[in-house]
Amino acid sequence: MSEPNNTVFKGLIESVLALRRKLILLAVIFLGLTLFFYVFSPQIIEHLERHLGQKLAFFGVLEPFLALIKIALVASFMTLCPLILWLIWLALARVFKLPRLTGLIFILVGLLLFYSGVCFCYFVTLPYGIKFLLSFQKQDIVPTISVGHFVNFVGMFLLAFGLIFELPLIMVMLTLIGIINPYRVAHFRRHAILIISILAAVLTPTPDVFNMALMGIPLYLLFEAGLLASKLVYRKKSPLSR
Repeated sequence: MSEPNNTVFKGLIESVLALRRKLILLAVIFLGLTLFFYVFSPQIIEHLERHLGQKLAFFGVLEPFLALIKIALVASFMTLCPLILWLIWLALARVFKLPRLTGLIFILVGLLLFYSGVCFCYFVTLPYGIKFLLSFQKQDIVPTISVGHFVNFVGMFLLAFGLIFELPLIMVMLTLIGIINPYRVAHFRRHAILIISILAAVLTPTPDVFNMALMGIPLYLLFEAGLLASKLVYRKKSPLSR
């Protein structure tokens, strides 16, 4: 590891240690929210059943209990997204000496992107994906969906889409702290398209082209938006260099 990279790594470790009290508070709040959402987890599952048009069953004594806990964990993570982004910003700002105004923009844009990804998955990808997967049922084969598998499936995709939609923000931050040069990244657009295609194939619940396009096209647009925003940030930092 080179000396500058080693210094940055040590700085990040020290920054995280400096935030340990806030991280402990975050863990306590997360636990409290999980208990809160656990009380309403049955209603959340019923809402998901109606929204996705499914009837669920369970095949083990602990399965309903574990499903309720998983729903509560996912709901808590989504609710605490602003606080998580704030702590990430504090860790980065300590190391790279970033201005406070950038922090406000970081949190607001991060929230917008994360919840946009969650909504896109909830209203578009999941309904189409589940409808496609269940289209293979026949008259003498009736699907019985496990509540545990259903919660794993829905929770994983909601969080995955929320996080993957943060791509433009990640690109801008990497440019801001000097890790990537957007003009050089633009030369690897073909590689980006390949990686996006692979991600779309992995993240979408079905292998058909239509559902892959539902993920691939927005992800590519997010990449281009991140590239454009990164170039603006790069020009502001180094107006004479490209």
